[in-house]
Amino acid sequence: MRFSAADHAHMARALQLAARGLFTTTPNPRVGCVIVRNGTVVSEGWHQRVGTPHAEVHALQAAGDAARGATAYVTLEPCSHHGRTPPCAEALIQAGVVRVVAAMTDPNPLVAGGGIDMLTLAGITAEVGLMETEARALNPGFISRMTRQRPWVRLKTASTLDGKTALANGQSQWITGATARADVQHLRARACATLTGSGTVLADNPRMNVRDFDIGRQPLRVVVDSALRTPADAAILPALIACHHADPTARAALERSGAEVVELPGMDGRVDLAALLTLLAQRGVNELHVEAGAALNGALLAAGLVDEWVAYVAPMSVGDDARGLFAQPTLATLADAARFRLADVRQVGGDLRLTLLPK
Repeated sequence: MRFSAADHAHMARALQLAARGLFTTTPNPRVGCVIVRNGTVVSEGWHQRVGTPHAEVHALQAAGDAARGATAYVTLEPCSHHGRTPPCAEALIQAGVVRVVAAMTDPNPLVAGGGIDMLTLAGITAEVGLMETEARALNPGFISRMTRQRPWVRLKTASTLDGKTALANGQSQWITGATARADVQHLRARACATLTGSGTVLADNPRMNVRDFDIGRQPLRVVVDSALRTPADAAILPALIACHHADPTARAALERSGAEVVELPGMDGRVDLAALLTLLAQRGVNELHVEAGAALNGALLAAGLVDEWVAYVAPMSVGDDARGLFAQPTLATLADAARFRLADVRQVGGDLRLTLLPK
């Protein structure tokens, strides 16, 4: 066996540490590090916030001389380039670590194996692949941004058991309970940006921010608004507003309210959603949290841009004339249906939360 039970235990702890940065490291990845010498943990560290030392540096500083001759378990390959901070691979070498176990290779093209190569050339035993699946699950957005040049798109919906999001008259407060709504705050908090459509802004005037706890930042708020209908006094402002064509008067009013308006023309007078995701990735958005109406939900689904669907389902039925989850063309066969697989199912208060991934 390549990795021992002790290796697994120490990497599991490093993953726990990495998760402490779930809400705060953006646009950097969440990373944890454990340093072990002669079978004893001598220090721990995790990346806490962008611009601050990386996980390895925190752990090395805590270990001091005890790092010499030790093994470092880290959830992501140590960086090998100068960014906001010096290379972590270099710090490990200087500290005298003799073995480094990384859960996965860094997908950042600036690293991508360079850290492992630097360690190996220095005579350090460097191994990759321990608990990689768990490590990747911590950083889907960072991996997506580095490999696909777009964020990981997490679509959140709240519906009845018969798949309705609101009554025909628009009433939707509240379909799901308080516990489920509090749970959604955690999804927003881990995201770099939140996205909705102008229809939702006009109907509900949402804030789309994190309210229940302090994470030291707010996700960037983004509105897809092809015709630039967002009012200048909308609660979601300031926000990035993506439109097809910006009317000068409407644009000026929104910009006075702190909005940034960008034109991303697509087909049929709509915003090019793929171009929007590319733009957000260029601005460091790893995870994009979507709470929108049927039109934008359907457009994202039709374009193949939904990476994860978190569906909160309330045990109630409201009938056929209520509003649905996705605006989609009529299908001719079931073979044309968008299909998902269940990744997680759990009860949240009195509701169900289904986490689904595209098949």
